Amino acid sequence: MREFLITYRQSVQITFRCQGRRILHPRRRLDLDANMLSTAPSVVLAVILFMFRVSAAAATLDAEVVDQQGRPLEHAVLTLQGPPGKLPITLTVDMDQRNQQFAPRVLAVHSGTQVAFPNSDNIRHQVYSFSTPKRFELRLYEGTPSLPVLFDQPGVVALGCNIHDSMLGYVYVTEDPWFAVSGSDGSIKFDQLPVGHYRVTLWHPGSAEMQPLAGGEIEVSVTGLRQRFTVPVEGNGMGMDMTPAPSTFGDAFKKATGK
Repeated sequence: MREFLITYRQSVQITFRCQGRRILHPRRRLDLDANMLSTAPSVVLAVILFMFRVSAAAATLDAEVVDQQGRPLEHAVLTLQGPPGKLPITLTVDMDQRNQQFAPRVLAVHSGTQVAFPNSDNIRHQVYSFSTPKRFELRLYEGTPSLPVLFDQPGVVALGCNIHDSMLGYVYVTEDPWFAVSGSDGSIKFDQLPVGHYRVTLWHPGSAEMQPLAGGEIEVSVTGLRQRFTVPVEGNGMGMDMTPAPSTFGDAFKKATGK
């Protein structure tokens, strides 16, 4: 195993350890100064290119979200704030209505995203929200409304249907560049993360106050990271495994808005 600390003109520095082709972490120091620029320009160029390749490396985060009893938690949102990089943000998405339920039940989007609400049922729905980040109403309709709804403010938006009280959904709007929702096994995977330090935020509709929770800080290296996160929830997690009671939307709205 070989270790290096490379400094270029005291303004650019990289520390790494090499084992074969794997870049891991320091011992041998190489300083590139003005003299080396004139005597060994090819070496300088090679080092700088190598440094850029390392800084631009993409890594993987495999996350597992569980409740306070260690059970996999579905419909949990995990967002990341970290180093700059190419952001895979989709600004137009769908939130369908199937079998008198929102699909997906929880949708995470970046602020500035337009969400369409197609109705795949053979009955009409009337989607609305009173949540502060986005108040809107789509009058009784079938098929797909002509215009999507713009979600331009961060926060939790609780959705309901004026015709079917049991329908309950959420749009979680974030300004963090990386975000995802956990599957039935509680897993979330980020494939193209820049290597670096991240701040984690978690949210789930079954949490006590239905507000975002600080998930701590993590370090993602080029070799990737596996991490478990815990989100305490009430009861069975806001009825995510069963049809909500008729009063569910009212309760969810009060928790989401603090009213």
